[in-house]
Amino acid sequence: MSVSSAVQVQQLDAATARAEIDALCELLIDTVTGGASVGFIEPMSQAKARAFWKKVAAGVAQGERVLFVARNAAGRIDGTVQLLVDMPENQPHRAEVAKLQVHRRARKHGVGHALMSALEAKAADLHKTLLVLDTASADAERLYERLGWQRCGVIPGFALLPAGGLCATVFFYKAVAGATPPVTSPTA
Repeated sequence: MSVSSAVQVQQLDAATARAEIDALCELLIDTVTGGASVGFIEPMSQAKARAFWKKVAAGVAQGERVLFVARNAAGRIDGTVQLLVDMPENQPHRAEVAKLQVHRRARKHGVGHALMSALEAKAADLHKTLLVLDTASADAERLYERLGWQRCGVIPGFALLPAGGLCATVFFYKAVAGATPPVTSPTA
């Protein structure tokens, strides 16, 4: 699948994330209602979605995470993903990928691919040499494998699906192409 030229990926700062909260809430509600395991149980309310995105915006403001959105040709948000960069002291080289979401209207149009490509480029800029993620979605597994991610294990009964019932999660990792390790020195 080729990435649609109509998909535009943008990194949001905290103020823009707060300004886009209604569109981000609509995306999250669609994602959960569509059955994606992204940490929420149905019913997914507007209040729950707003609280989540306010917390994300605060994390962006504090430099703990990087937030990307994918917009369609009309400027509407069709997807999002986060790069969690606030890692323990002994892991400055690593980051986690969280909450890749693509609106049901935009699936199979290169949105996930475009978001992950932007995220990986940012990770390299931040000297992150290793990325990790987990997913409960077979479609997402196929995307990650196409993008060169390495599957490293399955944990059964890891989380609840939005409508209930346990699901497994699959862990993946990827060495970031072009990234140089962060310079660190022991402290006294």
